[in-house]
Amino acid sequence: MQRFSLIFNAIFKKKRYLIIIILLINVYILPANVMIPVKDASAKDWNPKTFWHEPWGASIVHKGIDIFAKKGQPVLAATNGITIFQGNIKRGGHIIIMLDRSLRLHYYAHLSEASHAPLIAFQGEPIGFVSNTGNAKGKPAHLHYSVFSIFPHPWRIDSSTHGWKKMFYLNPQDLF
Repeated sequence: MQRFSLIFNAIFKKKRYLIIIILLINVYILPANVMIPVKDASAKDWNPKTFWHEPWGASIVHKGIDIFAKKGQPVLAATNGITIFQGNIKRGGHIIIMLDRSLRLHYYAHLSEASHAPLIAFQGEPIGFVSNTGNAKGKPAHLHYSVFSIFPHPWRIDSSTHGWKKMFYLNPQDLF
């Protein structure tokens, strides 16, 4: 019986390392396919210089992109994912946060309401509607979209304001 236990433990250790290796490959080498999350939007619908732009109000730097569209335009799941939060926060207004297979968080803000996302959403599936809630009130309707990696990318750190946070925030337009 003790021999069986030793063999089982050895196999389990090897599988644990294999799972870690597969996870790291999935996160760093094979990132999830991401699409522009507003129906009929293209790269001309946001300013490419706004990611990490400063000054940006209480946030200091802008950690995402604002995709401008008509109020009520459908917001689509940028990738397959699991909805981990739907609700209302002061700055973002009505928001949805989704987790993709690469363990990245996709943050959708300023939605007309935060109750449209299914628990499991497939890429291109409607999850909400463009609006101007939160600190976007009184501004043109847009979707604030940002992507946050749970696993750090330390090579992205630079000397810009809050530059150390760049190891977690990814520029969404680099993913499309």
